[in-house]
Amino acid sequence: MKAHDGMYIGGQWQPAAAPDTIAVVNPADEQVIGHVPAGTAEDVDAAVHAARAAFPAWAATPPAERAQRLAALRDELGRRTEEIAETVTAELGAPPALALAVHASLPVKVAGSYAELAGSYSFEEKLGNSTVLMEPVGVVGAITPWNYPLHQIVAKVAPALAAGCTVVLKPAEDTPLTAQLFAEAVHAAGVPAGVFNLVTGLGTVAGQALAEHEGVDLVSFTGSTAVGRQIGATAGGAIKRVALELGGKSASVILPSADLAKAVNAGVANVMSNSGQTCSAWTRMLVHRDRYDEAVALAAAAVAKYVPGDRVGPLVNAKQRERVRGYIAKGVAEGARLVAGGPEAPLETGYYVSPTVFADVTPGMTIAQEEIFGPVLSILRYEDEDDALAIANGTVYGLAGAVWAGDDAEAVAFARRMDTGQVDINGGRFNPLAPFGGYKQSGVGRELGPHGLAEYLQTKSLQF
Repeated sequence: MKAHDGMYIGGQWQPAAAPDTIAVVNPADEQVIGHVPAGTAEDVDAAVHAARAAFPAWAATPPAERAQRLAALRDELGRRTEEIAETVTAELGAPPALALAVHASLPVKVAGSYAELAGSYSFEEKLGNSTVLMEPVGVVGAITPWNYPLHQIVAKVAPALAAGCTVVLKPAEDTPLTAQLFAEAVHAAGVPAGVFNLVTGLGTVAGQALAEHEGVDLVSFTGSTAVGRQIGATAGGAIKRVALELGGKSASVILPSADLAKAVNAGVANVMSNSGQTCSAWTRMLVHRDRYDEAVALAAAAVAKYVPGDRVGPLVNAKQRERVRGYIAKGVAEGARLVAGGPEAPLETGYYVSPTVFADVTPGMTIAQEEIFGPVLSILRYEDEDDALAIANGTVYGLAGAVWAGDDAEAVAFARRMDTGQVDINGGRFNPLAPFGGYKQSGVGRELGPHGLAEYLQTKSLQF
């Protein structure tokens, strides 16, 4: 696709306030593939004013009509899946099969789920002598990351529009072309002018201006816990609603009764997918001491299938590559045993990192506590179930996880004790209607399904 040289504000592409641009780089070959405007506070202000002006009419639009627009958006995204997949491959480096199956196709399902929810959600309820109204919060500032560029946009914009809110989106600077494609789809779907607005730019400039803007009623941010802390503080100072989807250090707990080969292979696949750039990845694999050596051997065999440049793409940029290689070096320095991979670059060109598996990892090691965001798996041993639970819960995060056991009931009993927002039982499939979000420092609020829609509503009670 050809990059737009303007911002999508008030239903049209408009010139940016300043001439500065951001280069978009293909992380597989390190070549510049386009430039987008580097938005300023002035661009953000124009977009917020457009969203504010469009809000009364959109909020008053019957939910069934909002559902129709979302259905049209779903169809537009569906028509563009190949172009979206090619764009995600170009700016994120995702292997083509993953780009099509996950990056381009999953958002179509999420958009479709909100087209249905917008029409079926109960925006009022009776409680005793009161009628409780669920009304849109107002103007939403959405700040999205690069790791799932379209999914993260749709997971914010679709429920916001379903609720009757208007939106200003600031996408990640590494993957703005996918966001521009989304804006094209919104326009083609007939969403009224000003209901959705796009400002590209740096997080420290455009993102900060959006989070601070007095015309924004709710800030929805997905990204690192460090930046989320800043945005939460900014929003708190203004008594502004905030939704934060932040980091994770999720545990895949393999109980002694589990099918070990299935659990290990699924766990390796989970961490290697999207080059490990997934906040909910099961980056810690917990195995009982009696089966530990067998699990390590299975993981080493499994990871050998993940070849950089084929099944595993690059990391998004040079800074991320160096960050991940630094964590691998730290794992070695702290005494973990390299079973596969290591800090050496696997290819001469591109921001690739060798798929890496560590054994003999102890809970206090840096690689067992901090989010690495790369294709790096740590395998830890435990003594009994209580020990496994203490290890699984022993980080500042609580986003996702997995439990494997001989039967679902045993796995569920363990999962109920985990301090985490989502747990896959014996390889359970992703559900776009289930609430996604974390405990502890993994975030505030939920995305997807009816719980995700509720984030964009505020309540008013009428007493009779």
